[in-house]
Amino acid sequence: MPLTAVLQSLDLLDAATVTGREVADAIRAVGVKEVEVKRITGREGSTDFVRCVVPGTRGRRARGDAPTLGIVGRLGGIGARPEKIGLVSDGDGAVTAVACALKLGRMLAKGDRLPGDVLISTHVCPDAPTMPHPVVTMMNSPVDMATLNAEEVRPEMEAILTVDTTRGNRIVNHRGIAISPTVMQGWILRVAEDLLTIQQHVTGRMPVVLPITMQDITPYGNELFHVNSVLQPCVATDAPVVGVALTAEVAVPGSATGASHASDIEQAVRFCLEVAKAFGQGKCRFYDGEEWAKIQARYGSMKVLQTMGKGAS
Repeated sequence: MPLTAVLQSLDLLDAATVTGREVADAIRAVGVKEVEVKRITGREGSTDFVRCVVPGTRGRRARGDAPTLGIVGRLGGIGARPEKIGLVSDGDGAVTAVACALKLGRMLAKGDRLPGDVLISTHVCPDAPTMPHPVVTMMNSPVDMATLNAEEVRPEMEAILTVDTTRGNRIVNHRGIAISPTVMQGWILRVAEDLLTIQQHVTGRMPVVLPITMQDITPYGNELFHVNSVLQPCVATDAPVVGVALTAEVAVPGSATGASHASDIEQAVRFCLEVAKAFGQGKCRFYDGEEWAKIQARYGSMKVLQTMGKGAS
């Protein structure tokens, strides 16, 4: 069980002084060797991007045939200091990503190595800005969305789970986790049956699906409403993307402190790990290849939704 990794990740990230280097050192300490940190400064501050690779027995790095899964911890910031003291609700994407890395490292040390490579990326910013939103106050990021995508979405990722706190809304009235339909190249596809099955097994409940709209899968900055940034990685890749949303029964601001639930994050971590196991074994499909071919043949490309659209400068 990854609860210990979740608690360690929460303790590590709930600090005004935490840096990406400190997070990277913790990941290396459990046996994950390939970890990198990159600090980028934007208009409203700086953040540390943390990326790591957990190699599989038959992964691409070993010149094997097992596909590579990407896990992206998506957020604006883990803290809103000095406005707020402590870890904010929005930080749960980073907590989940770091906990996944810690747990996978411990699995390696105990002889449990996954078939495929797993690439994990997130960023660490304890003093990110906030921004207004129609429902609740949300967290912003010190760097723009294009930079977040460029640093967190890697070309080696053949499918992506993007984990984000999604409590600031009234469309999912459920505390725990929800998954989105698969999004690929501007298309919102059917919810993947394999992922629904894994979600059922992990939660012990009927699966919960995050409703999304066409606006949600377009890039930030186009003056359209987005439920949040959970699906923004889909504009930066041709690979299938599924959002893993940490949700609540009521609308909770992303900037709220004291709103993170270790048990909910632990469910998100277990879901990501079970998907990683099955995806590397070829037992988890994010989409139906035959149906995708028919969609393309009949209706063509929707990649325009991955761009800023007509009239963009």
